[in-house]
Parts: sequence; C-alpha cells; structure tokens
Amino acid sequence: MKYQSKKKALLLLADGTIFHGKSVGGKEGTSFGEVCFNTGMTGYQEIFTDPSYYGQLMVTTNAHIGNYGTNKEEVESDSVKIAGLICKNFSYDYSRPAADGGLLEFLEENNTLAISDVDTRALVGYIRDNGAMNAVISTDVDQVDQLKAELAKMPSMEGLELASKVSTKEAYFVGDENATYKVSALDIGIKKNILRNLAKRDCYIKVFPYDATFGEMGEWNPDGYFISNGPGDPEPLEEAIKTAKDIIACGKPLFGICLGHQVIALANGVSTYKMHNGHRGINHPVMNLLTGKGEITSQNHGFAINREETESHPGLEITHVHLNDDTVAGLRMKDKDVFSVQYHPEASPGPHDAEYLFDQFFDLIEKSAKKKIEV
Repeated sequence: MKYQSKKKALLLLADGTIFHGKSVGGKEGTSFGEVCFNTGMTGYQEIFTDPSYYGQLMVTTNAHIGNYGTNKEEVESDSVKIAGLICKNFSYDYSRPAADGGLLEFLEENNTLAISDVDTRALVGYIRDNGAMNAVISTDVDQVDQLKAELAKMPSMEGLELASKVSTKEAYFVGDENATYKVSALDIGIKKNILRNLAKRDCYIKVFPYDATFGEMGEWNPDGYFISNGPGDPEPLEEAIKTAKDIIACGKPLFGICLGHQVIALANGVSTYKMHNGHRGINHPVMNLLTGKGEITSQNHGFAINREETESHPGLEITHVHLNDDTVAGLRMKDKDVFSVQYHPEASPGPHDAEYLFDQFFDLIEKSAKKKIEV
C-alpha cells in the first residue's frame, strides 16, 4: 500500500536545530518527547512497545523500518509506548509469512505519529555529539515559533518520574499457579518477555503496581522478588527504593533489570546520573567480570549508576561492565542473594547471551527455599 502524497513534517530539537521529513500515513499533528536513537537492525515492534521508552521520540538508525510487518505476539506491553517515530525509509509493504499486519496500521491503531525521509545518519551524529534532548515532531511545519514556545515548556527527563505512567493499576498473576516457586514482581515498566522467562522457569508471578509496599508484596509469601525495567529518572522513585531496601533486609533473593538495577543501587546508597545519550541497541558488548566472558546484549537506558561509589561500597561488587564506556552493567551484594543488570537478558529484541541470568535467579530461589525447609 502506498500513500499518494505525504505531508511535509519536521523534527525540532530543543537547541533550535531542525531536520526535515515527511509524514508517515494518515496521522498528522504534533508529538513531544526526548529524542533518542536505537541501533538495532531488527526488533522495531518490541522497541516501540517497550515501556522503558515511554515519553521518547525514537530515531531508528536502520535505514528501512516496517519491511517485515508486525505480529500481535511480538509486543512487550499493551500498546505503543514511544512518543513518536523518526526514520529514513518507511516500508508500507511487508514480506514475512509470520506477519499479521503492517507497521503503518499498527501505528495508526495506537495513535502514534511517525515521520520518515529524515536524514537519520546526520541526526544520530548530531545527537551523539550534543546529547539527548527534548524535541518535537510535527506536520505543522509553518508553526515553528509556536512549536519552539511549547517545546521550551517541556520538563527535562532528568528528575522525571514516569513509572506511574506505565505500571499496572492492579496486581495480576502470570504463569502456572501450580509452579514450584512464587515470585513477587514490582512493575515499574515491565516487559512481557521478562514475565515469560520467569514463568517458564517453574515460577508463578504476581505483578504489583509501582508504588506497592514490601508488606503488600510479601503478604503473598513469595520465594523471591523481582524489580523491572522502566522509563524515566530512577531517583524520584522513593516508594520503589524503600520497597527495595525492605526486600533486601528480608533476606530472600532479589533480581533487578535496567531501572530495577538502578533502584537496587539507590537502595544501597549509590547515586545515578543522566548519560550523554544513553545505550539503546541490541549489540552492546558487556564483560562478565565473574566468568571473564563477553556478552552481546540488548540495552535501552538513559541513566546509569555511579561506578566510583559502587567500587567503594563495602557491600557491593561490580559483576559486569559495558566495554564501550566502562559503565556499570551489573552488580551483586556480597552478603545477600541480590543482583542486577543494566541490560535486558530477556532478549526482546536482541541476542540470548545473557539468558543465563534468569537461571541464576531461579537457582538462588531454589537454594533459598531449601535452606528454609532445612531450618
């Protein structure tokens, strides 16, 4: 399917820089967010539905987006979470037997604004040099001054709490209720494939809202706890940090991914900071310091934990580092069954090098449960 004519569109960055493009499909209008880019060659549907990207305008570095369509099983949440899409070439036609629809229809169903024909190579180079910043995409190309005024009012991602925007409102269950072990998961932007990975390891999961207390999560008497990925700045998540502290104190196994990793660090007194442009892609190299093995990982985060504070913390050990910039990619507590990683071992999208971390979590739960029985 081809649109006969595409309306002019633009991307306006907070510093006043403008990139020109065209609208994708029938949706017109304006969308604001923090502009960021993802270097993945595949996995666009998983990226667009990942709650960690809430409030962000996504630039895809792959030159062709939409060429393999969409599949209703390949979503990470109940809807598209990005604020808008910016790409070079948008494929209206797709060719994949497993596809059940096109990307254009998928975006339109989710009321997501997208623009194409943008020089994404130049744009990504600009973001790399100048850092992630607020931006707006719009088909109102003759309203630049008004767009600039509205953009100036946008809050910075630094200090912005967004977990409440994507978390479940009510607790719910995932998996087989007859599974051997139970896991209480704190949803601060959880991805469906994380839950699938836990469920297929003989765990029954109860997913709690972002502001759930330890008392609420512990009342179910789980064998282990999990803190999910999610969007925004971790430092405003005071309830989640308090809950993490209480979980750590209880002594049961705790596993955190991405934003959950940052929350666990903050619960241990380690600060976080906003990165220049973050890590977003499916080929990020990480070194496992415990095994000496390298891993190719899927990552999507704009904040990181302070390495110097982690190294000097008597109760923490750095387990993984990002090989591009030496940022902390994983940690564990020395005297507790608590560990976390900055990247996404559920590999959706991305490689499966780090899937062992779910097995590691299961092993901790199993050992902890056996100790309880023996006592």
